[in-house]
Amino acid sequence: MLEGSAVPQIFLPRLIGYWKTRLFPFDSLVRTYPLSEINATEGNSLSGTTIKPVLLPTPE
Repeated sequence: MLEGSAVPQIFLPRLIGYWKTRLFPFDSLVRTYPLSEINATEGNSLSGTTIKPVLLPTPE
């Protein structure tokens, strides 16, 4: 399968199935950071410490 050629109706349920059987460790790939830690987020991403960093905006 080429990137971008996935059929969401098939691909997403398959990924969820993999996650439920612990074959796709989604939870360990994603790490959230507050917006105030944007520099740490970038550093961790570049070093490979974090696979998928997600910045969370701070409430006003």
